[in-house]
This record gives sequence, structure tokens and C-alpha cells, in this order.
Amino acid sequence: MNFYKADLHIHTVLSPCGDLEMSPLNIVKKAKEKGIDILGITDHNSTKNCKLLDDIAKTYDILVLKGVEVTTKEEAHCLAFFENDDELFEFQSYLDFHIPKIRNDVNKFGYQVVVDRNENIIEQIDWLLISALDETINQIEKKVHSLNGLFIPAHIDRARYSIISQLGFIPPDLHVDALELSKFISKSEFIKQNNYLPNSCFIQSSDAHFIENIADVSTTFHLNGKSFSEIRMALKSENGRKVIL
Repeated sequence: MNFYKADLHIHTVLSPCGDLEMSPLNIVKKAKEKGIDILGITDHNSTKNCKLLDDIAKTYDILVLKGVEVTTKEEAHCLAFFENDDELFEFQSYLDFHIPKIRNDVNKFGYQVVVDRNENIIEQIDWLLISALDETINQIEKKVHSLNGLFIPAHIDRARYSIISQLGFIPPDLHVDALELSKFISKSEFIKQNNYLPNSCFIQSSDAHFIENIADVSTTFHLNGKSFSEIRMALKSENGRKVIL
């Protein structure tokens, strides 16, 4: 068993609010510099830069969790991760079907680009990726788990775009694999404020949109090697695997 440092909430140039320095190669290089072993790639409502980033990260011995930050109908942000490309692509089709096709204003929101290894733009997404899907949080959670993915409500302590800000609480019938805290609160402080959640699994991530913010905070995983299945076990505290904040 070893300890691995993870930042599971990173945006690339595909997110309209992501800085143009957030190319796959720059992200991987900065993560390596900051001692990150596991990266979660979570652009708004799109997975299209995940595969390239995963390919680059392999050469730096960094595990990438390929995922997305979904905006639910309630306007709560949630992270979803998938082990296999087939599952990732199927979820991308689901996102494309359920997101409203509101044209992006690049002057107001920023560019939304898919790039190649040499940072050339190969696609620009025309519709605004930060829009809410027409699916509820429960419907999205069920879709993620039907594809054997991980479902983690994002930055739940935040006053906007979190499950608590939008719903007021974590619904007991919502099947989450973990709950994410932002860098602005500690786990102990959050539990004091929300004492009905003491037994939940928590992670903490940077939600980096700018290169210098990668690994502002991180989560430590105790695993028998870096893999999606090992992380799944850690989130469940199974077989000696665990999450440490």
C-alpha cells in the first residue's frame, strides 16, 4: 500500500471559464511539478479533452480519472468519472442530448475548445457548456451509476452551484460515492455545520481554472497502486484502502 496525492477537479481550455493556459500538456506538467499522482479532469458538461490528457499523463506516470462537472436541472454541480472510454463516450452522448443548445458568447463567457497534443484547436463547441442540463440530480446520478461511474456532488460548501445551496441538504435517497469540499473549508468545520453527514466520505479538490491553482488543496488516497478500481475501493473504505483529508 502507498499514499497518493490527488486533485480530482481540474478544468481545461474546454471550459469557458478555464484559462487558455489550461492545455492538457500544461496541466500535466504543473501537476507533476506539484507532486500530484492522480488527476480528475472535469470540464463543464463535456469530456472531450479527457482522452488526450490521459494519453499525455501516462508518460508522466500520472493517473487520470476521466470525467466531467455536470450542471443538473437544479443548477447543482456534480462530478462524474468513468473507467472506460466506451462509458465516457456514452455519457458524452447523454450530455449532448440533454444540454440546451444556447449559443456561446465568447466575449462574455470565453472560448470552449478541444485541442490536440500540439495545442492546436481541433474543435470549438458552439453551445454554452455552463448551462444546466434538463435532467435532475437524481436522474443524472442514476445514469452515471448505470455506466459504472463515480458520482460526487461538487464543492458542497459553496454558496452557489452546490447541492446544498440549491436543495438545502443532501437528499438521503441520492446515492453518492463521495462529497467534495472546496479549498475554502476544512472537513471538521463543514461537519460542525452539517452534523447529519459525519459518516460520509469526503474529498477536497482545487477546482482549478488557472494553472497556478492546481493542487491548491488535494486528497490523499491510500491504495495498492493507482487505478480506478483502487480509488473506488478507497471511497468505500474497503480492503484497507482509504481516503485521507
